[in-house]
Amino acid sequence: MTQQSEPTTPTTPADRPADLPAASSTLTSPAPSVPPLAEPRPLGERRVWPRAFHDRLTAPLPGLKAFTRFAREGAVRPDKEGLADIPLLPYEPGPLPRVDARTVAVTWAGHASWVVRIGGLTVLTDPVWSRRIIGTPARITPVGVPWEALPPVDAVVISHNHYDHLDAPTLRRLPRRTPVFVPAGLGRWFHRRRFTCVTELDWWEGAELSGVRIDFVPAHHWSKRTLTDTCRSLWGGWVFTAPDGQRVYFAGDTGYGHWFSRIGSRYPGIDLALLPIGAYDPRWWLRDVHCDPEEAVQAAQDLGARRMAPMHWGTFVLSAEPVLEPLTRVRAAWEKAGLPREDLWDLPVGASRVLE
Repeated sequence: MTQQSEPTTPTTPADRPADLPAASSTLTSPAPSVPPLAEPRPLGERRVWPRAFHDRLTAPLPGLKAFTRFAREGAVRPDKEGLADIPLLPYEPGPLPRVDARTVAVTWAGHASWVVRIGGLTVLTDPVWSRRIIGTPARITPVGVPWEALPPVDAVVISHNHYDHLDAPTLRRLPRRTPVFVPAGLGRWFHRRRFTCVTELDWWEGAELSGVRIDFVPAHHWSKRTLTDTCRSLWGGWVFTAPDGQRVYFAGDTGYGHWFSRIGSRYPGIDLALLPIGAYDPRWWLRDVHCDPEEAVQAAQDLGARRMAPMHWGTFVLSAEPVLEPLTRVRAAWEKAGLPREDLWDLPVGASRVLE
């Protein structure tokens, strides 16, 4: 994967702290400093963005040669043997845990959809409650949390605009006053749907809601929703920081690369990392945009995260690996890395865990 420096944006230098300086090659040079967090942006702020974000790509998008190879040898679905384990996919829906303002709890609704309870807030990540999304067969596990079982939703965060992460039918269920946090350039999509509190953020920017800090961080991915909007909006992950300092990182959709260590440096003490482990085969086609299970475990270590919860697998069939393979591989990689088994939160769809 090609790595590039953090590009400039139309915001002012005071609004955008510089990226981490390059590591020194000598033992006598001082260690690189970590820039302070940017001041929180105002909620619902209207901003002007570049027309496109192609300069943020960390790998080229597939060209004609890659598409030709994919048409010749690529597989988009598992074979019959790879699909045979669908009935064995872990699905254990249960009631959401009772929480207070000092409790952090997560519930996996499936794919990249989590119910995150932090600092007294209920936050939905990339909410997809639909049975089917465009271009993909129907989900192979039901949604883990019935919509009517959700507490009042205090905020929604969106990682990028791909259909398996930005689902219009689900978002139509929300009150239009719900605070929504989205990547730069995606606000107009929500404004057209009459959402009234839409906060667009660039990488390394954050905002605050009821004392909880919500920061947008880089990812190795891209964006596209129609034939004409490739990379017209940004992509990334989110870091939630409670008033007492507890931290949860939601990676969204990402390949493996240099951003993880930088995120860990700027947001130390991540208590839980929600990391994608599926949709990785064929590897030559998906390596730059989707972590495989071993890379996800390495990413958790790069982040300095105390715990990891896998996601982005076992819900939609998006690629060619067998449906249960991501789970078996992430467990093996975690054990091989010598990490405590209790810190791998490999939850069934619908299950919850409370951060002690």
